[in-house]
Amino acid sequence: MPTIASIDKLFTQATESKAMPGIVAAAATDKGTVYEGAFGKRELGKDAAMTVDSVVWIASMTKAITGAAAMQLVERGKLSLDRPASEVVTALASAKVLEGFDAAGKPRLRAPKRPITLKHLMTHTAGFAYEIWRHEIAQYQSATNTPGITTCANAALTTPLLFDPGDRWEYGINIDWVGKMVEAVSGQKLDRYFQDNIFGPLGMKDTAFKISPSMRSRLAGVHQRDDKGTLAPIEFALPEDPEFLMGGGGLYGTARDYLAFTQMIVQGGSLGGSPGPQARDRRPDGAEPHRAARYPLHQDGGTRALQRRRPVPGDAEGLGAELPDQHAGRADRPLGRQPRLGWAGQHLFLDRSGQARLGRVPLAGAAVLRRHGDRSVRQVRDRGVPESGLAGCRKTRLGATPGADKSLRRALPLSVAC
Repeated sequence: MPTIASIDKLFTQATESKAMPGIVAAAATDKGTVYEGAFGKRELGKDAAMTVDSVVWIASMTKAITGAAAMQLVERGKLSLDRPASEVVTALASAKVLEGFDAAGKPRLRAPKRPITLKHLMTHTAGFAYEIWRHEIAQYQSATNTPGITTCANAALTTPLLFDPGDRWEYGINIDWVGKMVEAVSGQKLDRYFQDNIFGPLGMKDTAFKISPSMRSRLAGVHQRDDKGTLAPIEFALPEDPEFLMGGGGLYGTARDYLAFTQMIVQGGSLGGSPGPQARDRRPDGAEPHRAARYPLHQDGGTRALQRRRPVPGDAEGLGAELPDQHAGRADRPLGRQPRLGWAGQHLFLDRSGQARLGRVPLAGAAVLRRHGDRSVRQVRDRGVPESGLAGCRKTRLGATPGADKSLRRALPLSVAC
């Protein structure tokens, strides 16, 4: 029977065995925080212990925050979901569809059949992709000397589309463009907009694009596995003076801060009884969250293991978050859940339905999936994706037995940030 103590034991074992460098986990209901724990080290080979206020690169968990910012501006009438996004950011009018490469290795490009919209960007159906998971984009970058996305150079956003906007789903640099749109209509840089409209109202004092001295003193390292699966720290940092602030993955923060953001979502746009950042669950005028049509995945065996949860029966892609179908839940996919995986090994778990089952709870990233035989961790490892010190036990079975600890049954399905 799972208990708080058994969860502590699980995390302790994971760090003491060096399967993980360090873990931070936090859980809350709509009433407040019910669990916080920190285990292991911020960086292997160093003495600093992981603490609940440790700072990590939260990577793609930035996307949900950028999505909330965009939907605030939709509600205020400054952005449209369906108008051409190039009306706001003119550079998007230059996007072309990649049809392949000629014999000399030169990209073959054509104009898209329809303009990109904010809705396409928010639902990852614009056609953009990431070079780490799509070889065509990596080949394009090599052929054209285009920098990678983590350089935070504007030229990194000039990679082509893999299909016409709206035709399919593909995880990519879409939300970085959404960040550009937020800046364009607000007249503020993304960091200032976030501070004024999200971080400040929610009391998120340790989340930022630029690491302050206080945050740096608590920063967890990034680790990577070698061919034998052994973890070792690596040098990794985003540029301190970037050309653009990466709305798709540029934030650093703490579990406590991100938990405040998730609690705001759970509570429908407010936190602690006072108004939050006026996001109203990132949906305009209180309407139901947008649910996209099911878009077929590109048939690329190297990415399907990572993408198979998007979309699958019972899932739809929402505006900035995955929204499982309320009428098609599965035993290990509780109703109302919105998971978000960070490239550096973070995961969150939300349930606003009040009907969640305590089944498989994804507590973090890919670092220990191999212990459960999941082939997606092999895909991550083989592609050299770094794992941060925050990575935890994603898909750890906490148990679905009727006698499971009631506090866990109430708390863990509601809001977990690791």
